[in-house]
Amino acid sequence: MAGIRDELLEIYGKRAAKRYGLSDVTQLQHALQAALNAEKAGEPPAIIVASLLHDLGHMIHDLGTDYLERGINDTHEDRGAAWLERRFGRDVSEPVRLHVPAKRYLCSVEGHYEQLARDSRRSLELQGGNMTEDEVAAFRREAYGDAAIRVRRYDDTAKTPTATTPPFEYFLEKYVEPLVSAEARAGS
Repeated sequence: MAGIRDELLEIYGKRAAKRYGLSDVTQLQHALQAALNAEKAGEPPAIIVASLLHDLGHMIHDLGTDYLERGINDTHEDRGAAWLERRFGRDVSEPVRLHVPAKRYLCSVEGHYEQLARDSRRSLELQGGNMTEDEVAAFRREAYGDAAIRVRRYDDTAKTPTATTPPFEYFLEKYVEPLVSAEARAGS
């Protein structure tokens, strides 16, 4: 567990201090708000951890901070999911992998576009825009689609500069460490 804890503290302690897209919050504030939203909703630990770490992929690439302005899709959902699956398993990684398709899905079936922040609208274009009917049908068959939609909703409501949250260590101790321990026990 010390290895994963140290990795996450390094990522969220150093790299998450940067501004989150075009929002007035940092990556860390955004992560903490999303996790707190999930916790307040009574979500299980895997969804809380996925909400906390859903944008980890933004912080583990070398594209710089202006990739969105340069018209680059950083595919953070795939990058983050691959990192998380090796450490937590699919209950955490799959909602993260699918949180971008969930945005596309919600925009296609619920008119979710109006609820998106300016940077999320810009990234939606780079991520493929609204889904086609076939893509909607395929998303509905995803085993973790509902979980991804919940993570997406916590993501979209986690951009308040004045929000008060527990520190990152709170989520590490209460949710991440027990979940990693459970995964380690199951794998041994």
